[in-house]
Amino acid sequence: MDSKPGTLQRRHFLRLALTAAALTPVAGGLASCAASGGDSGASAGPAGAVSSTNPFGLADSSTIDAVIFKGGYGIDYVKYAADKLKAVHPTVTPTVAPSTNIAQELQPRFVGGNPPDLIDNSGANAIGISTIIDQLEDLNSVIDAPNLEGTKIRDTLYQSVLTPGTFGGKFAALNYSLTVYALWYSKSLFDENGWEPPKTWDDALALGAKAKAKGKYLFTWGKEAATYYQTMAIASAIKEGGDDVRLSLENLKPDCWSQPAVQAVFTAMKKVVDAGYFKPGGSGTQFTAAQAQWSNDQDAILYPSGSWIENEMKDQTKSGFKMTGAAEPTVTSGSKLPYEALHSTAGEPFVVPSKAKNVAGGKELLRVMLSKDAATNFAKTLLAPTIVKGTVPADGFGSTALVSQTTLLEAAGTNIFSWQFVDYYGLNTDQLVVWNSFLDGKSDVATLTKSLQQITDKVAKDDSVKKIEVK
Repeated sequence: MDSKPGTLQRRHFLRLALTAAALTPVAGGLASCAASGGDSGASAGPAGAVSSTNPFGLADSSTIDAVIFKGGYGIDYVKYAADKLKAVHPTVTPTVAPSTNIAQELQPRFVGGNPPDLIDNSGANAIGISTIIDQLEDLNSVIDAPNLEGTKIRDTLYQSVLTPGTFGGKFAALNYSLTVYALWYSKSLFDENGWEPPKTWDDALALGAKAKAKGKYLFTWGKEAATYYQTMAIASAIKEGGDDVRLSLENLKPDCWSQPAVQAVFTAMKKVVDAGYFKPGGSGTQFTAAQAQWSNDQDAILYPSGSWIENEMKDQTKSGFKMTGAAEPTVTSGSKLPYEALHSTAGEPFVVPSKAKNVAGGKELLRVMLSKDAATNFAKTLLAPTIVKGTVPADGFGSTALVSQTTLLEAAGTNIFSWQFVDYYGLNTDQLVVWNSFLDGKSDVATLTKSLQQITDKVAKDDSVKKIEVK
């Protein structure tokens, strides 16, 4: 999963209040390495000689401790970069360890003052950034450094990809993958049946009837990824109601889930649920098993997800599937943003803790990952682009899903948007419970709205949580 269950956004199981309480005693006492561009404070400075090929002063014979979320993208792409790092620094020993539960495994290390040098803070159990923001390096020094090809990294990146990792003016998380969120489908199946992806929720309801006539469902879901449907709902509501919808949610407004556009989407989704167009049992099904019901069994014909889905399900996708992405539906044809408007953002947030034993090593591994060679390797092997430009050929390395991402981005033009509040405040844990109940047909729109607002209000009223204002 971004991911996964992201990037989406989807997907942080950390209970924010407990984490904030656990980490507060150490947050104020952490100082970063001044030479590496972190927060001001005491610093030992670089341990090695600084040069154009060693911009952070990585010490010879040192070790680098990287912990990487093992989800849809695996960890081999970081191992590839680690091998390239050794070519530049032959005496340095990087270790790349997998984790499927970042918060549970690394919280004790943050509290103990010995976090890893580089962390991919992703997956269902990622750490809410708001709880550790003061304990992380500012990463501007990384993107202002030259890549392995000698070009300033900042100049090689797509526009706006730094925004998702910037909180209150601090660039604390470098999101490595470029994620497109879409409704994914089998083009071969749709062509065979003469179907088109739905542009509105009324279209989706009509398509659900057609699918049912063929013995198929419109949607399926798994318990750990029920909030993929929240991600789709938010995107649909922003397209319908405009940017004010996004800002209300981002800033935790007391009526953000009651906005007309959000309610219209929830009501439309409830019609699909009540019509029986969701495959039953999702709240008791592991998410990749549910996804295989779509990609391999074709019991369901649509699935909302980030673009990591192709790689995540590569071993469980029917031959000739022709995986393709479509924009999320609007409520009406008169939406404030066009149907082609797209939810896309950088994902897989990499952070370097200021208390790490080898801050220079964490940054150097990240610098190598941002080389054109390492970024091209990611795109080719994982069939997904990174934030580095010019690494995906026109044929998408033979991937219809990757080609469709380029098509969607081009069609969206400047109408591309995203949001941060779910990941930043670590809301996904409680939201998963709410969405599983709704998709199961056990709750109505009023209950869904009230429950989501209560989760939001709890964070908004918690003075111990560091808030950010989004404009």
